[in-house]
Amino acid sequence: MTEHTQNTTHFGFQTVAEEEKAGMVHGVFTRVASRYDLMNDLMSGGIHRIWKDAMMDWLAPRSHQRLLDVAGGTGDIAFRFLGRAPGATAVVCDMTESMLVEGQKRAAAADLADRLDWVVGDAMDLPFETGSFDVVTNAFGTRNVTRIQDWLNEAYRVLKPGGRLMVLEFSQLPNPAMQWAYDRYSFNVIPVMGQIVAKDRDSYQYLVESIRKFPDQEAFAEMIRKAGFGQVKYRNLSMGIAALHSGWKI
Repeated sequence: MTEHTQNTTHFGFQTVAEEEKAGMVHGVFTRVASRYDLMNDLMSGGIHRIWKDAMMDWLAPRSHQRLLDVAGGTGDIAFRFLGRAPGATAVVCDMTESMLVEGQKRAAAADLADRLDWVVGDAMDLPFETGSFDVVTNAFGTRNVTRIQDWLNEAYRVLKPGGRLMVLEFSQLPNPAMQWAYDRYSFNVIPVMGQIVAKDRDSYQYLVESIRKFPDQEAFAEMIRKAGFGQVKYRNLSMGIAALHSGWKI
């Protein structure tokens, strides 16, 4: 009798079956959706806004472009992109419908609803035709994907030739002492903050653990190359707390 070997992955520091992770991640973001943007500001002291602006500076949006923001949640990246390129359009794709609902409220308030589409979908199996977008972005969502290489392969597929991928994600500080201090803050402060503000300590414990499980800058850059991208580069932000990764479909 042949035994079935179950593929596993990580959910924070837990080892779980691959088919279970998506549902667990969906649960996390469903629970925190209404407080997600507020918690981002509190956890980072607002620095995430500077990082996202740096992402736009490097991306340099243009008015004719069509953007796909994967795991785009409440639309932070799409709003910034459209703000810099008045003639551009964008699609926000996320597996958690409640996050998209929060984003739609913001879009209506900002009079951007006619330039934005919101699609429930899986990063590893994007519901879009090959060569549909000029730019694909992801901000702080890659580490939540079950099979990161599959998502990067999909990003390559849906981009037009000459299109660009840009990923903003938490990363690793090159200085061990600084990494130690950052870890102490992350593990001791952020889950408590999540309990007080979002009434959900466990979800923020997972988010902190997921940062530590994410590949370092060089390893992630190699995964982007493996998906087929050329001219792959990265830039550290705040000394490596986060990093921007860029690649082109050449």
